[in-house]
Amino acid sequence: MKSAKKKKGFKFFKQTDLTSGSIWKKILLFSLPIFVSYLLQNLYGMADAAICGHTLSASEVSGVGDTGPITFIFLQFAFGCTAGMSTVIANHTGKKDSEGARKAFATQIVLSILIIAVLTAVSLATIKPLLKLIGIAPSENNVDNAVYQAAHLYLMIICGGMAGQFFYNVICCILRSIGDSVTPLIFLAISTSLNIALDLLFILAFGWGVAGAAAATVLSQSLSAIGCFVYTFIKYKELRPRACDFRAFSFRNAMHTLWQGVPLGLQFSVLAFGLITMQNGVISFDKLPSGGMVEGTPAQIGYGAACRLDNIFFAPFTALGTCMISFTAQNLGAGNRERIKKGTVQCFYIMVILAAVVISIGLGLSVNGTYQRIFLAEDKINSETIRFGNTYLYSALPAVLFLGTLVLMRNVVQGLEKPLFPFLAGIGELAARIVICLVLPRLVNGAPIDSTASTDSFFWLGFADAGAWILADIVLLFPIIRYVFLMKPLAKQRAETAEPQNTEAPSAEETLPTEEVREIAAANTEEPAPQPETEPCEKM
Repeated sequence: MKSAKKKKGFKFFKQTDLTSGSIWKKILLFSLPIFVSYLLQNLYGMADAAICGHTLSASEVSGVGDTGPITFIFLQFAFGCTAGMSTVIANHTGKKDSEGARKAFATQIVLSILIIAVLTAVSLATIKPLLKLIGIAPSENNVDNAVYQAAHLYLMIICGGMAGQFFYNVICCILRSIGDSVTPLIFLAISTSLNIALDLLFILAFGWGVAGAAAATVLSQSLSAIGCFVYTFIKYKELRPRACDFRAFSFRNAMHTLWQGVPLGLQFSVLAFGLITMQNGVISFDKLPSGGMVEGTPAQIGYGAACRLDNIFFAPFTALGTCMISFTAQNLGAGNRERIKKGTVQCFYIMVILAAVVISIGLGLSVNGTYQRIFLAEDKINSETIRFGNTYLYSALPAVLFLGTLVLMRNVVQGLEKPLFPFLAGIGELAARIVICLVLPRLVNGAPIDSTASTDSFFWLGFADAGAWILADIVLLFPIIRYVFLMKPLAKQRAETAEPQNTEAPSAEETLPTEEVREIAAANTEEPAPQPETEPCEKM
């Protein structure tokens, strides 16, 4: 009786098999910890900004804030690579091939070391050019130069210690690929708490300023990565690499793993350039015709608050997408294409419900700029910040289902190990966002954009997000239809391609001359040759 009770116990903290059971329930339960993880990241961002805002100078706060697009380029590439490469392990997990999953893990560790070495070197070498690209450079003006110094120092430390976040992403993606979405949440909570504590220690107690903020981020993520790896090796012994797994490293397997990861990493990374273009477009609405800035920069403040709200609203869609990459890859390994099709359809229905909820809540919070009072101090809110923030929300929120569809299709196709299509969708998304930002606002306004531009022109700037999502959806429709809805079940494919057996065919001996038959018979009576001993596969 006791053992029966144990089997019926709560299994939330156990590995989830995504190849069996109720599809929509598995998707929701697996996505929930991922959703909470994204909420924690947003809450940490708000707490970190509050700490920096109350402890650093205005120039230092501006410098750290301006580094966002640059860190996005490199960290999103790292996240895309690790998420894409983990599909290989998820595929072996679906096949119940623990040895294959272990070898894929070893391959990913080797590749991750090489990738982060190159990524760190490239990021450190391109800090100054990228800062110049977003308008931050050394200056004789004391304020501008202080902003540059803060941004440069912050990026030097973040990029130099990027390995911590990279390997944290590596192990989190691997855990999700084998069906564990709870452990990454636990270590993210630890990392977030540690980061906030170190922020206070390094900035307030030690007085390290910008360097302290960056060091706190690097150290907390590095410690979390180490702890998560140790925990994984203890709990999931079947994943613990062995010496032979590293010796089995092959060029072919490495290229296959890289092909799954690098295109997705590039897709996430290039999107940063589209966001930079959009941010520059928003800044234009704060520029006076004379060239100076409007006091209070209402367009940037209103748009920034609206984006923070969007980040929270978009979190459940992203969580479902992250779930679907593991769900699809595991079921692909299990040969269960019909389950992939059903999972895609059921997840889309969930996206529709989510979109309706998000739009309703978002429009409600836009009344009198209620959401801005969540993210901004009262003295920074006025009719202009509300006008700009609400205009962006009205252009982006109604199209949120297109974002949900994009996240769903991109991750399903990636899970099917077809990484080229998500990459092309990312290029389409980038092109659409840049073209819309550069053309539509000016076309609607009928003149160059500045602080006197119309509200309608700002609406069409915000529409760049919706337009980018729609174009990416169109690109991904082909692989979804081709590989999900038109692909026949694996068992049926095998049945159709199998050659019919000829029961009346003569035996091999009957078709050979008599002398050859004697030689074969003699060979069958000989002792089998001794097989060479295989090298033992020892654990690391």
